Amino acid sequence: MRMRRSTTATSPLAAFSGERDALYQLPPFAHCSNFVALNFFFILNKCNVLMITGNCCLFQKWCSAECHFTLHWGRRPQTLTTLFSSRDSGKYHCPVLYTVFTNNSHIVANKVTGNVFSYEAVEQLNFKPKNFKDLLTDEAFTRQDIITLQDPTNLDKFNVSDFFHVKNNMKVPDPDEEKAKLDPAYYLKSTNLETQETLAELYKDFKGDALLASTMKEPEKKKTDKLNAAHYSTGRVAASFTSTAMAPQTTHEADAISDDEVRYQYVKKKGYVRLHTNKGDLNLELYCDKVPKAGENFIKLCKKGYYDGTLFHRSIRNFMIQGGDPTGTGTGGESFWGKSFKDEFRPNLSHTGRGVLSMANSGPNTNKSQFFITFRSCTYLDRKHTVFGRVVGGFETLTAMENVESDPKTDRPKSEIKLLSATVFVDPYEEADAQVSQEEQLASAAQSLPKVYM
Repeated sequence: MRMRRSTTATSPLAAFSGERDALYQLPPFAHCSNFVALNFFFILNKCNVLMITGNCCLFQKWCSAECHFTLHWGRRPQTLTTLFSSRDSGKYHCPVLYTVFTNNSHIVANKVTGNVFSYEAVEQLNFKPKNFKDLLTDEAFTRQDIITLQDPTNLDKFNVSDFFHVKNNMKVPDPDEEKAKLDPAYYLKSTNLETQETLAELYKDFKGDALLASTMKEPEKKKTDKLNAAHYSTGRVAASFTSTAMAPQTTHEADAISDDEVRYQYVKKKGYVRLHTNKGDLNLELYCDKVPKAGENFIKLCKKGYYDGTLFHRSIRNFMIQGGDPTGTGTGGESFWGKSFKDEFRPNLSHTGRGVLSMANSGPNTNKSQFFITFRSCTYLDRKHTVFGRVVGGFETLTAMENVESDPKTDRPKSEIKLLSATVFVDPYEEADAQVSQEEQLASAAQSLPKVYM
């Protein structure tokens, strides 16, 4: 590796132009590169010492008024008085020793006050006599508050390859390049003349099959953002490639996942509900973090009062008791959304033990409002019914319900077992909705900030 140290500032932008022979540069000390480039600028932001002196010349290529790291983090330097001291000639100097600063001076700053001194002044008047008070304002500080702005014996700060934006391949978007990307030809790196002419004629004359296109309804596009953008595309590029009825699509677009899928990513807790029956209370724990759809359906119906006054219409001793049908016939009931929802099978959720809460159904993906509670293990129901909770309190009530005799022909209890009401103690979906709303606000605010590509 060839290293070169320049002692002039005639071409500071060379350090950011990608030239192989510009690995090390020595820009003027009053420019932002002296603050350990972007890394030190971030330290200033975190320490609330937002005092940058001089003009930002090295980053003129990347942005106009502020360096792109500021744009990325959404913070702007505060406009404060210059804390460098300068003579009438305009040359910066140490306010204590009046030594003129050059590119070979050892310069430090006090993080507490923001004042800039020569290292010699701080060493002789602060460190050696152990006088940890600012030489100008007399404010107390610690040794860790002294920040090196320029040390001619340390060349690491001039290593452009270690700069944050270089290591992370950060680029400020070029409007002309962004506009050019809309043209499919932009992605064709090199084509011969014949290919260029063929493509030009194709885009000029091709209109697709008008008859077929008129019968196809354009699907409504759902706006994607940071929260609902899927890791897979809409598939329109492949579809347009194989169908003559579709206009050619050359740009892959991320598909949008459903709102429920977005919400369920933030459901990290279990739900807790108490069922009040004429035989006593049952305390239920719901696996909302594992089977969010079934858990939300049950909680929403309980809050809605959907189960109030319903009967447990089927009870089989040593097997289970079933309820959740407002008609009391075993054929009624609707989900909270008014339609059936899919099964949610999990390998770690099984019909093992007494008091397992599971969804009743009439076949695959036909879950509505009916549910059952087991009296004993029945693992043969695994992957046939969705387990979404368990009884955690009130087992004596469950025993009393099991002891009620049932009609051997219909399995209907001979005396009523009624679900009087339900109380929801913990609803994790409310917390998830609040988090999603907060994330959407942050995403909306982030869109107003200038883009920085990494």
